[in-house]
Amino acid sequence: MTTTHHPTEATLLEYFSGTLDEGRRIVVAAHLEMCASCRRLLSAMETMAGDHLVSTPPEPLAQGAFERTMARLDAAAASPAKSHPTAHDLPVKVRALESYELGPWRWIGPGVYWRGVVLPEKGTSRVFLLRAAPGTHLPQHTHEGTELTVILKGAFRHEGGRFGAGDCDDADDSVEHSPIVEDGEECICLVAMEGTIRLRSLLGRLIQPLVRL
Repeated sequence: MTTTHHPTEATLLEYFSGTLDEGRRIVVAAHLEMCASCRRLLSAMETMAGDHLVSTPPEPLAQGAFERTMARLDAAAASPAKSHPTAHDLPVKVRALESYELGPWRWIGPGVYWRGVVLPEKGTSRVFLLRAAPGTHLPQHTHEGTELTVILKGAFRHEGGRFGAGDCDDADDSVEHSPIVEDGEECICLVAMEGTIRLRSLLGRLIQPLVRL
């Protein structure tokens, strides 16, 4: 699989440093599953960070740090693993979603379905799946926050180019677009959205209440 669109360098750096919120982290992780070049970049970052740690003078641990770490590991091991089989009924395997519960597909307009991803805690991003039939014109919209999208299946086009399986559309409030799903195959996307979007069309007004959940 060849990907041509990737998360921005700032987004990848936040993912690497662990400061990316959970919703966007899921989307970046899904992209990494499908993008060898971003995996290589992340591996290079890890190597550089390791070299830096080796050259950094050691610092003594805070009192009780070891005991607290072991207690957290014991607590994690004692917690029963949760199984969410709904994450496995997608037409493509997405490891980034395997530990999350998915809601049912909900019809939100002609040829378009929405499905929520349940996060354990409310964060800055809402995460959901969108499925659109071939040839569907998705509503023109602009952003009041960020919208991070990875294409799991199919492809769409908009003013920024063509986005196929594995590609990542990293948009912010400077972007306005109106995606059109390519003919021949349905398109399924995983989306993390911060803030709100302004939707222009009738279909957009139908979707708006849902994406605010």
